[in-house]
Amino acid sequence: MSENIKNIEPEKWVDNYGNYLYNYAWIRVGSKETAEDLIQDTFISALKSKDKFKGKSSELTWLISILKHKVIDYYRKNSNKKEFSESSFRKPFQDKNGMEGHWIMERAPKDWDKNDNALHQEEFQTILMMCLSGLPEKWRSVFVLKVMEEMESDKICEEIGCTTSNFWVIMHRAKLKLRECIEKNWIK
Repeated sequence: MSENIKNIEPEKWVDNYGNYLYNYAWIRVGSKETAEDLIQDTFISALKSKDKFKGKSSELTWLISILKHKVIDYYRKNSNKKEFSESSFRKPFQDKNGMEGHWIMERAPKDWDKNDNALHQEEFQTILMMCLSGLPEKWRSVFVLKVMEEMESDKICEEIGCTTSNFWVIMHRAKLKLRECIEKNWIK
């Protein structure tokens, strides 16, 4: 055995990393059951490939890398689910009377209070997760992979099988829907 190969201890993974991995997965998929399934798949994959672990990163970093790929696979598999129809999407902009591109006032963004206390941030995170879970699967996939996983747009298009222009339409709609949900549930 080479000196740079680190001994890993799979029997301690759940105790040492379970909560962190669960939070990582839950924030990205918005479902307790799916997060638990992804962690289980991560541990199984890690067990199968533990002999390939070279110790060049920490065990946690290695497990997160595996989990990150599981999240991407999850979104790739679910990206073909039906989206909202065009008619069910409330457009925030006017499209007639020479006002095209201007906000419809009752749908215009509200000002957000920039209060940074911890309780306020925790409340926001809870509302954000609720709002994310309300998005169509493909919209959530695109938003999470772009904003939370910081993947390149063309890589996301390749992973979920959409065109670049479709990607930007989905991203725009997801942001508008998230903003609307957050304003409705968090900003009073």
